[in-house]
Amino acid sequence: MHDYSNIDTSTWLAWDRDHIWHPYASALSAPEMFPVKSASGVEIVLADDRRLVDGMSSWWSAIHGYNHPVLNDAAQRQLADMSHVMFGGLTHAPAATLGKRLVDLTPPPLQRVFISDSGSVAVEVAIKMALQYWIAKGRSAKHRLIALRNGYHGDTFATMAVCDPVNGMHHLFSSVLSQQLFAEAPQTPFGQAASDGDMASVEALLREHHGDVAAVIVEPIVQGAGGMRFYSADYLRRLRALCDRYDVLLIHDEIATGFGRTGKLFACEHADISPDIMCVGKGLTGGYLSLAATLCTEDIAQGICQGEAGVFMHGPTFMGNPLACAIANASIDLLLANDWQGNIQRIEQGLKQGLSPASEIPGVADVRCLGGIGVIEMTEPVTMASIQRRFVDHGVWIRPFGKLIYTMPPYIIDDEQLAFLCREIIAVIREEQAQ
Repeated sequence: MHDYSNIDTSTWLAWDRDHIWHPYASALSAPEMFPVKSASGVEIVLADDRRLVDGMSSWWSAIHGYNHPVLNDAAQRQLADMSHVMFGGLTHAPAATLGKRLVDLTPPPLQRVFISDSGSVAVEVAIKMALQYWIAKGRSAKHRLIALRNGYHGDTFATMAVCDPVNGMHHLFSSVLSQQLFAEAPQTPFGQAASDGDMASVEALLREHHGDVAAVIVEPIVQGAGGMRFYSADYLRRLRALCDRYDVLLIHDEIATGFGRTGKLFACEHADISPDIMCVGKGLTGGYLSLAATLCTEDIAQGICQGEAGVFMHGPTFMGNPLACAIANASIDLLLANDWQGNIQRIEQGLKQGLSPASEIPGVADVRCLGGIGVIEMTEPVTMASIQRRFVDHGVWIRPFGKLIYTMPPYIIDDEQLAFLCREIIAVIREEQAQ
């Protein structure tokens, strides 16, 4: 068993630099990495004992913070029984319980749950569900997807094909990706009624292509990695009606927005609608282990299984992992045991108050907050290397991209920590702009 404390930090950092490929990073000139020793509550502890208030919830996932005793206990209890067992031909209480919980929590008529191991796979599964449903119905011509510009749905091949084809991260692969259809992103801000102009693009695509479109896929309310954009709930209501009118399925990618981040348990609740297929992940296990799920209606499940294959053609090795499912059940319990909605409102007010001074800084284009998400959009892309170092020097962990400096702190952050987080974000922006 490795005793990592006996390995000098500089030694394993060199191993990391020489052998590990980090997300969206160059192997030619590796960016600076900050070595983490531990994490607890809302703080990340670096190897040199500096403590950083985490403003990212480890890419939206660590909603209860780090090293939480309830989640630790759930993991230890499950480890005593089994950490994993194949899901083909076998089942277990953690997975069955999680499936029931997800059906109970999500809007009807979502009834069937396919448990996978990552968000991208959950979206792949959703796309495959939509396609296999129409194949089973004898309508295999319905094989295309409509997505929104500025959208982001993952890094695997089917998901890349429904990310923004021009401004997204995956345009390099455009020649080998399935060619999908893209509607203009909704422009109406959250809290306002969508205009006819907002609906015109997606409606025109549905009118012209519904015969070969299997589904529309959207991130409800919040477009995440495609621009941290918040848009009208009324757009979702009208999109649901359009999909019904043109006999097209609606997929909601709730991987980033699920489990309370926008102020509703699931973002589609802002519009009082339900999709035909929903993907969840990230916060599902409170950031402890990778786990995701794709939910669908009974009509879709029955339709697929009445087709030629007779089964849904997917089955990941770590599907229904009992350790992850047990932690997910504990995470859901933990979320629902408290006034989570009041807590998110508290965080939203703290973000609005704390980040509002940024609007007075030259170079800031917009400041916006929704639920547990705060966004400062700059007029120009940030210089990643320098701004990341500044954030660490100021005692906060913020990971900007492009023109966006944003935060989605763990739900357990207290008012003092939240004020500190906002204050230091603004201080760093002022320093960067003064350069």
